[in-house]
Amino acid sequence: MIVLDASALLVLLFGESGHEAVAPHLRRSLLSAVNLSEVLARFARDGHDPAAVAGRLAAAGIEIVPFDQRQALLAAALAPATRPLGLSLGDRACLALAADRRLPALTADRAWSELPLGIEVLQVR
Repeated sequence: MIVLDASALLVLLFGESGHEAVAPHLRRSLLSAVNLSEVLARFARDGHDPAAVAGRLAAAGIEIVPFDQRQALLAAALAPATRPLGLSLGDRACLALAADRRLPALTADRAWSELPLGIEVLQVR
């Protein structure tokens, strides 16, 4: 199992460099509802129906995990360490889910590799 960051999923969906590193993980991946919202917002911004995109993601086997109070606390605790690198709430939500489930996080954000958090971070490119 692996936790997908919105950036990794968008790399796959847009066929960008690194998409081949994401595809094998889809059926065994988790995605925070916060990151789902980021992905759907990108498609909505481009004029696509977010509900249709959400349906395709569900069919791909990605497990969407609600952002609960425990993850909110974990994400908040990550703020001091991640702020200097400019990580967003969505980034911290992904990392919080990875920490909570003790799973690696898959991202396209290179800044994550600089984080000394004890969370395994895999890069797609």
